Amino acid sequence: MMTNRPNILWISTHDINPHLSCYAGIYPHAEYAHTPNLDQLAAEGVRYDNAVATTPVCGPSRSAIITGMYPTAIGTMHMRTKALPPPEVRPIPEYLRAAGYYCTNSAFTDYQFHTPATVFDDFGPQAHWRNRSDPDQPFFAMFHGMVTHESQIYTDDERFEANTSRLKPEERHEPDAAPVPPNYPDTAVFRTAIARYNDLITAMDYWVGDILQQLEEDGLAENTLVIFWADHGRGFPREKRWPYECGLRVPLIVRWPGKIAPETVQTDHTCTMDLAATTLATAGLPVPAYMNAQPLFDAQGSFAQPRQFVFSHRDRMGETEDTVRTVRDGRFRYMRNYHPDRPYMQHQHYADQTTTTWKELRQLRFQEAGQLNLGFAPSLLTPAQRQFMNSTKPEEELYDLQADPHETNNLAADPTYAADLQRLRDALAQWHADFPDLGLIPENDLLQQWRPDGRFSQTAPPELKIAAGKVTASCPTEGAVIGWTAVPPQPQAAEDSEFLKNFGNAVGNPEGDGRSWQIYTGPIAVENGRNLYFRAHRIGYLPSKDVALQPETLR
Repeated sequence: MMTNRPNILWISTHDINPHLSCYAGIYPHAEYAHTPNLDQLAAEGVRYDNAVATTPVCGPSRSAIITGMYPTAIGTMHMRTKALPPPEVRPIPEYLRAAGYYCTNSAFTDYQFHTPATVFDDFGPQAHWRNRSDPDQPFFAMFHGMVTHESQIYTDDERFEANTSRLKPEERHEPDAAPVPPNYPDTAVFRTAIARYNDLITAMDYWVGDILQQLEEDGLAENTLVIFWADHGRGFPREKRWPYECGLRVPLIVRWPGKIAPETVQTDHTCTMDLAATTLATAGLPVPAYMNAQPLFDAQGSFAQPRQFVFSHRDRMGETEDTVRTVRDGRFRYMRNYHPDRPYMQHQHYADQTTTTWKELRQLRFQEAGQLNLGFAPSLLTPAQRQFMNSTKPEEELYDLQADPHETNNLAADPTYAADLQRLRDALAQWHADFPDLGLIPENDLLQQWRPDGRFSQTAPPELKIAAGKVTASCPTEGAVIGWTAVPPQPQAAEDSEFLKNFGNAVGNPEGDGRSWQIYTGPIAVENGRNLYFRAHRIGYLPSKDVALQPETLR
């Protein structure tokens, strides 16, 4: 079955910049990392030095990667929401399944919409390419690790030690040696958080090594395209949730034996959204015309022309209302703040309650206010650190990423860079002309458009026809995908794994009753004694009710 097509393996992690030792000298402070497995993966393939996410938070970023669409174009830009994308939009595993791939996801479906049951053959901690019944069937396997998630930096000591239990003493990162970027005060709180973050990256590297070892054990490494990526930047203030370089820049490593030469380096800026189109192209499938994504390379491993610009955004983060659009070229980042009257660091309940680095910045700013009260100049933060804590922000920001990788010197008002400022303004204006930006519509108005009566629409049930011993299925709901199974309805399955206890609100099991659904691609033979069940799904709608086909009743 399609043995000429490659297997495709996605390995992703949460909330990290390119703080891998293979990025030493490329990304600030990457030399502090210890990641031998990912270093080896990079040596065997291509390392992308300037990969950028569409947004600096997980749900919107992952929606872009799984659909190949800008979140602002399909309504998935707010963190969190339940969007109603245009009817043509589909998660890419549905295309791969329809083409014969076995598709699995180990953990995470935080895509900003309910994940249809037709997306994966198997979902959950047990999902693995090893579970496919035909060893010759090509697979698309997604493994998502949570150990580097922001929450794990700031967890209690017992859990942190459990997460990093595989690290040898010499692999641990000492706070005294932690490199503190100029955006942050050099305090014990920040040093400890940076050291913990890097320990978690080393723990993640062990996990990546385990997956790659399984691929080797199964004799599949030579025919498997491996893509390692992260969803956005580190879980620190001014990084995760903010569309600066440190919120958007991520590691991206690809290995494809026989197609991409070892020790390859791509320095052009790259958008992680393009992984959707790349995956389809390498599987030999057409990239749908509606997609915003474009392949990074083709089925022969030939690299595509790079994008001239990469666009990203920030929208609502939990209860924090903000709108920022940003564009990056090879040297500069331009940012347009649509709410300059609002502070950068608005109250954000989750982060303010759980992250020591947020608390530290707020405490130091409060102490500086105390210095002013006593008639002394504030001295606990630098001007750049203090600017981030101010009650307003500039309407525009411009940074020279070569000279100022930490983006501390805003050049927007510097006449020396007027031409660069205007060039990137024009690029952003053209992007807005080319793609809809639903983030500029008040969210309540958008929800009213999607659900005028305040309820989710339901996908119409499939319509079945029997002819010549075969059943055909259709659905009148535009954009609906039909799934079918021979397994009768099951009692609701209990989700009791440790992972789902901790992250169950985010993972979104595609099918709560445990049934696995095939994608309907054409007429199915009707067999006596075998009942079939059909269900239709349209992203943003409730799934349809089951329609049962009972052959014995048709005689």
